[in-house]
Amino acid sequence: MSNVLFIKANGLPAERSVSVTLYETFLDAYQKSHPEDQVTELNLFEEELPYYDGVMMSGLHKEAGGEPLTEDEKRLADIANGYLDQFLKADKVVMAFPLWNFSIPAQFLTYLFYLNQAGKTFKYTPEGPVGLVHGKKVALLNARGGIYSDGPLESYEMSLNYVKNILSHFGITETEMVVVEGHNARPDQAKDLIQAGRDEAVKLAEQF
Repeated sequence: MSNVLFIKANGLPAERSVSVTLYETFLDAYQKSHPEDQVTELNLFEEELPYYDGVMMSGLHKEAGGEPLTEDEKRLADIANGYLDQFLKADKVVMAFPLWNFSIPAQFLTYLFYLNQAGKTFKYTPEGPVGLVHGKKVALLNARGGIYSDGPLESYEMSLNYVKNILSHFGITETEMVVVEGHNARPDQAKDLIQAGRDEAVKLAEQF
C-alpha cells in the first residue's frame, strides 16, 4: 500500500479550471485502479498558508541551529514543518496547478517555500546544493490557456519549469507530466484539447 498525496493548487471549480479537471480526472482514475492505497487530498486554497516571512525564516533557522524560538517563531515554523513532514512521508505526490500570470498561484509558491529547507530536502556542499529526497514518484498536472511549449511565449512559461526545477533541487529529477495548453488561444479546439488531456491523465493514473 502506498501513501499518496494529492495537491490541488487552484481554487476554481472544475467547470472553470482545466487544471482542476485534470486533478479530478486523475484522482478518480487513480482511486479506481489503486483501491488499496491511502490517498490524502491537500487543497492549498483551503489551508492556512501564512507568508514565508522573516519570522518564519527566523524560526526555521533557529530550529535548525538548536536555538530557542519565540512563541510566534515556533508557531510559524511548526506550520511549515507540518506540510514538509506530510510531503516527505508520501510515497507518491500528485501536483495539479495552472499557469497564472506566467507563474504559479501564490498559495502554491508559499507551500513550495515551506518544503525548501536546507538539511531536510537539500543540503549545501562545496560543489553546490544537493537534493536529499529520493525514491518518491511525482506526477505534475499543468494547464495553460496559451501556447507555451514553443513559439514566442516559450520563455514566459515559469509554472511547470519552476516546479520541475524546485523538485530537481530536492533530488526529484524524474517526474511524470500531463500538460494541456492552448484551449483559450484556440477555442475551436478547446474541447478536444481538454479531452485529450483527460485521457492522458487517466492513462498515467492507472500506471502511476
